[in-house]
Amino acid sequence: MSLLNSGWRTLSYHQKRLVRDLLKYQGVRNMSKMREEAYIDGQWVSAKSGKTFPVLNPANGKVIANVPDMNETDAELAVDAAHKAFQTWRNTTAKERSVLLRKWFNLMEENQESLSRLLTAEAGKPLAESRGELMYGSSFLEWFAEEAKRINGEVVCSPARSREMIFIRQPAGVASLITPWNFPNAMITRKAGAALAAGCTCIIKPAEDTPLSAIAMVDLAEQAGIPPGVVNVVTSSRGNTPAIGRVLSTHNKISVLSFTGSTPVGRLLYENCARGIKRVGLELGGNAPFIVFNAADLKTTLEAFMVAKFRNAGQTCISGSRFLIQSGVYDEFVGMIKDAMETRLVVGDGMDNGVNFGPLINQSQLNKVDGLVKASIAAGAECLLGGKPHELGGLFYEPTILTNCAETTPCFEEEIFGPVVGIRKFETEEEALQIANSCDVGLAGYIFTQDVSQAWRVARQLETGMIGINEGLISAAEAAFGGVKQSGIGREGSRHGIEEYSEIKYLCFGGIN
Repeated sequence: MSLLNSGWRTLSYHQKRLVRDLLKYQGVRNMSKMREEAYIDGQWVSAKSGKTFPVLNPANGKVIANVPDMNETDAELAVDAAHKAFQTWRNTTAKERSVLLRKWFNLMEENQESLSRLLTAEAGKPLAESRGELMYGSSFLEWFAEEAKRINGEVVCSPARSREMIFIRQPAGVASLITPWNFPNAMITRKAGAALAAGCTCIIKPAEDTPLSAIAMVDLAEQAGIPPGVVNVVTSSRGNTPAIGRVLSTHNKISVLSFTGSTPVGRLLYENCARGIKRVGLELGGNAPFIVFNAADLKTTLEAFMVAKFRNAGQTCISGSRFLIQSGVYDEFVGMIKDAMETRLVVGDGMDNGVNFGPLINQSQLNKVDGLVKASIAAGAECLLGGKPHELGGLFYEPTILTNCAETTPCFEEEIFGPVVGIRKFETEEEALQIANSCDVGLAGYIFTQDVSQAWRVARQLETGMIGINEGLISAAEAAFGGVKQSGIGREGSRHGIEEYSEIKYLCFGGIN
């Protein structure tokens, strides 16, 4: 370092930038959690084809690692391994499964910082957000370690004196877990924790953009003592993903599929699962209404707005998407959010101190966001702030406000999944509900009012599976996460999350004297 200091002034700007980048990411490259292999049947393996694909840092476009580009042959090996392991794992006691999940949780806690840095490197989110996701993700392992011991049956009243009727719960079988790029840690633990607690084995297919977190977490699962074949990870490029998806949704040894992602892909997987009558859990797209009534506390609402909208640069399934503001507070609140966005959002590389707003995940996502903004402006929306790719270049996009949005404005009709605030003024409670319920998805919604009666009225009528009332951060391991309409089927987290992975068996004892 002394040599570096002595020659620092002689370096060019680009040489200094290179040195900073090397120092910044050396913790990622050198940490023990960085692996570049998939995991099948307790073995760290390459693709049978020998092919790999690069994982890029969205903040600078550089290659972080190269991981196996697997195909359907590899996926079938993973299914076979999980099916073989299920024959013994299904017979473990709830206490045994609980202990192993708790060990996995403890290792996640111990390695939180290195996992957070890995997450920021591959997903681009600010380091503070990555640390938050690691805490959130780990909490599912802790929660389901406890819930494993509470998978209870029932004794019901028989209609005959000579019979006793009992319901028991048993593990459903092998589970396919297909996870998204925006929360690559928490979406895996939320599914795998429940599956393992119930006695299922699983195959994890992480998103093409963010496979490293999955690999690192399964490394820790292995260290925790989870047996070979109980957890498997299959990685692939975007090109091979459809073929792997077909295997994981149609294979006759698969009993459950859990998917988090877009509604069109979820619909396709649902159709595939129907052929084999498989159990499904689908957490699909949303287009969350964020309703601010005249009776709202605007300071509280502003803080909730910043959390609900700009976490992960707006790339969150429950992110506020359609902002409906009542006329009595419209001008004041729009001014407040514009000021907050201009002064409080610091755009940059998530590894840099003070940055709270990172890049979008890839070029396709940036093109989509920019296209929806341009289409919305062309349709009559007014751009109050931002509206174009950020001057930093790459995958960074400006925090954007679009006002005068109609129900048919593109950024209202389609979930924008980016840092764009589409705003519409409304006059009455009935009008707000009509607009909010006018779309075919219903994952999350937000209501802001200090009128308790109004909060209850609107919450009852709002067609979403989850509602934040004067609150912008609604996710927790204890919460039943899921939507209605075309936002999915089933719930994740809470005691209900384990139900997706178990079957009820009815036992009738007869001949009792």
